Amino acid sequence: MNMILLDDLNREVELVNNPQRIISLVPSITELLFDLGLAEQIVGRTDFCIYPRNKVDKVKKIGGTKDFCLDEIRELKPDLIIAVKEENSKELVTEIAIEFPTVVFDIVDIKSAIRMINIIGEITSKQQFSKNIIIEINERMALLEEKSIETKTACYLIWHKPMMSINKQTFISEMMNIAGFRNKFDSKKDYYPIIDKEDLESKPPEYILLSSEPFPFNQKHQQNYQEQYPNSKVVLVSGEMFSWYGSRMIKALDYFVNEIELIKNGS
Repeated sequence: MNMILLDDLNREVELVNNPQRIISLVPSITELLFDLGLAEQIVGRTDFCIYPRNKVDKVKKIGGTKDFCLDEIRELKPDLIIAVKEENSKELVTEIAIEFPTVVFDIVDIKSAIRMINIIGEITSKQQFSKNIIIEINERMALLEEKSIETKTACYLIWHKPMMSINKQTFISEMMNIAGFRNKFDSKKDYYPIIDKEDLESKPPEYILLSSEPFPFNQKHQQNYQEQYPNSKVVLVSGEMFSWYGSRMIKALDYFVNEIELIKNGS
């Protein structure tokens, strides 16, 4: 017997019970599916789905998150495709959803991320696995709340030329808040605003966070930014920890307790 799910785009999606041929169009969700015990059911993933490293190589690639190949998907005959509003091409998702059951999530904060984990657990009959992951996330959130984390202003950069940051409507901004950073550009209209030198020199943030993805900032960039913006502390941070929702959030919250605290203490 099939079930009807209302996804985050308010679309009614008819799903088979216990889907056996799942395609994930999102790296963090691919990792989540493995952690839910669905390794045998995952038949397709994007080029950027790299975790877990010892298992994901066995799954067929179907292209990028925004330029995945529809014909490759058709050949795999999925009974469930999982996408995310912000990460995937609206046009391609709309087209493939006509042919195959496609659930689209809109992940903007912890609440919507936990809801996504819960729903995927339900539609794949892995409720106990998803429940355990959510318990671990909540336990770590409670530990963070117990700590008195001093809030610091920060600019989070996801791209170099042009410089691009994030506004408050993004999951990254939510994770920044949890880690104890106040997003300097939270009021920008665009999800990923382009910023210029004056934006960083006018009321400079206490921190400039250079993400490891999607642009691979490295120590050379860190040094150059530090020289250019001496009134801010420039640090390299893991983009996966700030932007990956799903089971990766467990590691992210541990990262905030340990690595970010070291960064703030000047280590």
